[in-house]
Amino acid sequence: MSWSIAHHGNARAGADKPPVALPVSGTALLLIDVINDLAFDGSDTLIAQAESMAAPLARLKRRANAAGVPTIYINDNFGQWRSDFRRTVAHCTARSSPGHRVSRRLRPTARDYFVLKPKHSGFFDTTLDTLLETLRIRRVILTGMAGNICVLFTANDAYMREYKIFAPADCIVSNTAADNDHALRQIKTVLKGDIAVSTRLRFHSRPHSPTARRR
Repeated sequence: MSWSIAHHGNARAGADKPPVALPVSGTALLLIDVINDLAFDGSDTLIAQAESMAAPLARLKRRANAAGVPTIYINDNFGQWRSDFRRTVAHCTARSSPGHRVSRRLRPTARDYFVLKPKHSGFFDTTLDTLLETLRIRRVILTGMAGNICVLFTANDAYMREYKIFAPADCIVSNTAADNDHALRQIKTVLKGDIAVSTRLRFHSRPHSPTARRR
């Protein structure tokens, strides 16, 4: 599996480590290019990795939604400037799309947000900046594919905007393990991100203090 930097060849890696506490307020879950037909030459390896990644990501999304953390889909528009996200979802979940199992498992709901991107970064020429500001987000959980391309480009831009980055290693995949390891190392060492696996992330609500309310 391509998240070997944190996995260390053991499916239970991280199980004995302390949880990572994430306040619900100010946190958003970003799913990058998971609604994807994966219809390109040589995609078989990425499809296999993405299908394995879809299960832990779906569980993380369910926990985030239950806690009240907003989910934002950031998706490529595949160069179709007349496209909309509903058409993209319909296309990618059709059985004719090689990536339909991933797209179906991670299909958005009516409560989720979405942003269509023209390039690699979720921030470049999109409404993501405005959306995050509107939701008062300070921490982003980055997930999806490919880890060494669109996830990493988005992470770079998030870091420059001074967001705190979480990138659960079991919810990010690339074409190869080496590519994914490189991306996760960059996020951890250069972008100061936390790459703890998704099962260690714990959402909690902070009680409002009377002092805080008066400000």
